[in-house]
Amino acid sequence: MGTLALAAKITHVPSMYLSELPGPHQGCRQAAIDGHKEISRRCRELGVDTIVVFDTHWLVNSGYHVNCAPAFEGVYTSNELPHFIKNMPYAYPGNPVLGKLLAEAATAAGVHTRAHDATTLPLEYGTLVPMRYMNPDRHFKVVSVAALCTVHDLADSARLGAAMREAVERDYDGRVAFFASGSLSHRFAQNGTADQYLHKAWSPFLESMDQEVISMWLDGDWKTFCDMLPEYAEKCHGEGFMHDTAMLLGALGWDNYRGRAEIITPYFGSSGTGQINAVLPVEAQGERHAALHR
Repeated sequence: MGTLALAAKITHVPSMYLSELPGPHQGCRQAAIDGHKEISRRCRELGVDTIVVFDTHWLVNSGYHVNCAPAFEGVYTSNELPHFIKNMPYAYPGNPVLGKLLAEAATAAGVHTRAHDATTLPLEYGTLVPMRYMNPDRHFKVVSVAALCTVHDLADSARLGAAMREAVERDYDGRVAFFASGSLSHRFAQNGTADQYLHKAWSPFLESMDQEVISMWLDGDWKTFCDMLPEYAEKCHGEGFMHDTAMLLGALGWDNYRGRAEIITPYFGSSGTGQINAVLPVEAQGERHAALHR
């Protein structure tokens, strides 16, 4: 029997990579980088062997998908923001065994999911940016789950997350972390105004909604948050339509979850978007997932 040892909602803003480089923005995302390093430290302390990332930069138009190649290696340039992330080398071990277990469990739960182990699929930067700071020594194996789901129901993503946790605890011999890699509000700054919004959310409305959501997380009011998630994802431009968040909360118990978020990196604006690193305590599964199977 395995263990879901740590769960977190994390940022992957490309300005974290820019923050490393000499120039006017050097150091601008040090707090986010430090947050990733702290989450990595906790994972190591908990004995985590594999990190599963729900990646809102992996776009899929049909079905659910798991990238579980035996290893990942390459040099990455973002097609979205090639002036932010360019020529970034990476190399991480994968975990085909776990990836297949996750996909099989989700499919058995009624959410058809494919595992891709014999594949040339690269990792996307929703996985690569966090791994750069959490996993530079290749300590953790990596599995990536597509979470930019264009024609999918959030309820299915929640069921997928619940099934994947059950697979870890029932069928896997190891300790795993689940990360929802994506922003809160995700309205990028209008073209030509990016410099003005480097450290700002796009509007006071979006920032106030993000802050309301964070308050719910801190209070453990997941019932309210889950009820409003579809509308929040749409009207506040949730990244990946917030499928990463639905997957993570499905694994934690959805609206039955009662944990209180711990903020590791406080909320910050980035190129118009709202970002955070937050650990969500993992509670005993018990009856928490019952609602997802009714």
